[in-house]
Amino acid sequence: MWTALGRKMAFGNILFLGVLVVWININGAASRKARVSDSFDASAVGCGRTSSASLTDFGGVGDGVTSNTQAFQDAIDTLSQYAPYGGSLLFVPPGKWLTGPFNLTSHFTLYLHKDATILASQDVNEWAIIDPLPSYGRGRDADGGRYISLIFGTNLTDVVITGNNGTVDGQGVTWWDKFKKGELKYTRPYLIEIMYSQQVQISNITLINSPNWNVHPVYCSNVVIQGLTILAPVPSPNTDGINPDSCTNTRIEDCYIVSGDDCIAVKSGWDQYGIKFGMPTKQLVIRRLTCISPFSAVIALGSEMSGGIEDVRAEDITGIRSESAVRIKTAVGRGNYVKDIYVRRMTMKTMKMVFWMAGNYGSHPDNDYDPNAIPVIQNINIRDVVAENVTMAARLEGIPGHPFSGICISNVTIELAKKPRRILWNCTEIDGVSSDVTPKPCSLLKDQGPEKSCNFPENSPRVQA
Repeated sequence: MWTALGRKMAFGNILFLGVLVVWININGAASRKARVSDSFDASAVGCGRTSSASLTDFGGVGDGVTSNTQAFQDAIDTLSQYAPYGGSLLFVPPGKWLTGPFNLTSHFTLYLHKDATILASQDVNEWAIIDPLPSYGRGRDADGGRYISLIFGTNLTDVVITGNNGTVDGQGVTWWDKFKKGELKYTRPYLIEIMYSQQVQISNITLINSPNWNVHPVYCSNVVIQGLTILAPVPSPNTDGINPDSCTNTRIEDCYIVSGDDCIAVKSGWDQYGIKFGMPTKQLVIRRLTCISPFSAVIALGSEMSGGIEDVRAEDITGIRSESAVRIKTAVGRGNYVKDIYVRRMTMKTMKMVFWMAGNYGSHPDNDYDPNAIPVIQNINIRDVVAENVTMAARLEGIPGHPFSGICISNVTIELAKKPRRILWNCTEIDGVSSDVTPKPCSLLKDQGPEKSCNFPENSPRVQA
């Protein structure tokens, strides 16, 4: 294995604990410093990585036709040996790099040049079938397993996917067509999925045409997602932008998303499987997001929220041509809670509605869900919102006998479309307050006068990535 890989790359000096220097000799040749293209300064972007290499060192061919699946995996497998000594960086140079799925490693950076495009293979045989997520119990598209994500990692520490706005193209059209025709036996792959990991950073890249969700950190902690551009055709099915799922300490900021589904969907498992797994999403910060999603939400909480969702803070959000600004989706059988949600400074243009909370949303993974598992929705705070060209102000519908409580909406100005709905606020099974809201809210949101503002904690959760 070492000999075969050595033909593709020469390695550099490695400093062992600042004392011992080891020279690697491959095929009898003197060891040479692992190098990337001359235009690439590894030290400038390597996050302190001590070793770096280019995909071309492993036989990569960026012509958009040649498969690079083996080149990616050989490179990552080899560079993984540097994890104890400062980690490593794999540079993807200019070109179109066709590949099937590949697995990342710890203490590792994947760096895309601005003119690099990773192209997802359309050969379904390259996509392994993996088990469904334990907090979901089955695939979302179909019973059973799911196709592995294009860029995948599990049980990792300190992993970075970044660049100077290089592109990952999921070539999702084939997957969308098969899904719409009911031809898939397994759930479509995501573009990026990181599981059971900590210190995760995904930044400064463009993601397009994902077969399914774009970015899915699940069962992770200390996650930073920053500076992403995510683009999907509006009619494309389930192309959510970023879905933090059963994660702790996550920061999402400075992202631009055009989606066929929710731009950001916060999740934590599905019905009895999520309840049993018991891992909430908490300490989530969302800042400076711009979203276009004509058929879905700018920020959605749920509907798979059965592990619980708490302490979510969103601010400085722009939504354009979207179905709703903030949406809570849940149902009997989901169980657990959505609580301590804080939103401020939203600017919305051309919306179906601004606020939408539904206690009767969605399907179940199977018939074994618990009808007595009633989700608790409480302490939802939204303030400082300006919206224009809106058809309906809000649709707030709790669960009969189990109202959503502690809802606070303040300092909100909604300018209606030329042909608005006859009922602007549709409220049932909710309890809360309002202050300085136009048009006047429903009576279930008791008016507290113009001086009362909803809460927004100033001490943000600390994320280390």
